[in-house]
Amino acid sequence: MPPLDSESAAQLWSDFTAQHPEHSGAEHPFEQFGDSAELADELLALVLHGPKRATAGAVAEFHAEGQPLPRIGGHWIVADGSGQARAILRSVELRLGPLVSVDDAFAWDEGEGDRSRDWWLDAHRSYFDRTCKPLGVAVTDKLEVVFERFVVVWPEAYA
Repeated sequence: MPPLDSESAAQLWSDFTAQHPEHSGAEHPFEQFGDSAELADELLALVLHGPKRATAGAVAEFHAEGQPLPRIGGHWIVADGSGQARAILRSVELRLGPLVSVDDAFAWDEGEGDRSRDWWLDAHRSYFDRTCKPLGVAVTDKLEVVFERFVVVWPEAYA
């Protein structure tokens, strides 16, 4: 994927904090969904124009990238497939658990595919195979996952 454009993230955060100065000093990681530009664009579109209000990540990926785990109330900036910052999200619910602990409601809230648990498990096993195996992490039903629900807070048109 192209590198993330930190200037676009700084501008988006500046625009947000101009309207919400209480968040000006808050940490705000800058990330993309998925592991390809195409997937990043597809998932961002589901956030901005559709049903996606949840995401899941392997704990091992956070550790490998030196990133802290998300926290409730924390903000993060999400980029499109070209690396441009497009939205600011706020985490509203977090749960750590094994991959197979995903439930129907979470799969629905993630808004992908047919929104079923079975589809979610198949798609995420495939995704985690691509992202965790290079880290030396086996993808099993016990893989520790961060299940995160979020809201869009900026731009306000999507909030």
